[in-house]
Amino acid sequence: MIWENLTSAAIDQLDRQIPVILPIAAIEQHGPHLPLATDKIINEHFCRQLENEISSQVLFLPTIAVTCSRHHMDFPGTLTVSHETLSRQVQETLSAVVEHGFRNLIIFNSHGGNQAVAGVILEQFGAAHPECRVAVATWWRIAADQLLPISETGPGGIGHACEFETSLVLLAAPDLVDAKSIEGKHNTPTFAWAEGDLIRGAQASLFRTMKQMTPNGAYGDPRAASREKGVAITEIVVRKLRQLITDLTID
Repeated sequence: MIWENLTSAAIDQLDRQIPVILPIAAIEQHGPHLPLATDKIINEHFCRQLENEISSQVLFLPTIAVTCSRHHMDFPGTLTVSHETLSRQVQETLSAVVEHGFRNLIIFNSHGGNQAVAGVILEQFGAAHPECRVAVATWWRIAADQLLPISETGPGGIGHACEFETSLVLLAAPDLVDAKSIEGKHNTPTFAWAEGDLIRGAQASLFRTMKQMTPNGAYGDPRAASREKGVAITEIVVRKLRQLITDLTID
């Protein structure tokens, strides 16, 4: 069910144990071939698939689209807010949901730049609301072990505007993919201990802007993308989300 599509009376009649999902995404450059809304498109694609499967068992809040993308600001079109602004918007939105009596909350993330602040939000909001079950789920992390075998681009291949993100947009919004602008891998090397991607974590974290990581804003190799991979990724992620929802509603 979509929160804003329901009437106030319909919300009032819902079981307050139903999980409520808050999608957080990004509006930022995604290489030369994907739209600025890539993270939003991917997030809402997963949510739409889940809603189609179990509509009566989950409630979706409006997506928070403009989030923490300061490290992408070298590329035109990127929008960003501070960590403090995002944290406040997420926590105040969830506080309103809790005030209406809902207790099972999921922050569903589709942008790497949100992961650190999402962890802080979880600690702060969870401590302030011990009556709630609150979870943060980033789509590639909840199913990393099952997603890895799909990749054909090796270490550093699953990053930004990459094989996976391009595959998902080819499935969810193919008209927005500029196929003629797809380029090969342009990852800029760094220390061995800081090398990694979305699935293969680095040994330690090193701050770099996206322009320092890749001159064209695509980290990985999108040439290996396909609609079929998008379907496989979607099935895995949605299945994991369903399990998370089921777990939250078990007393």
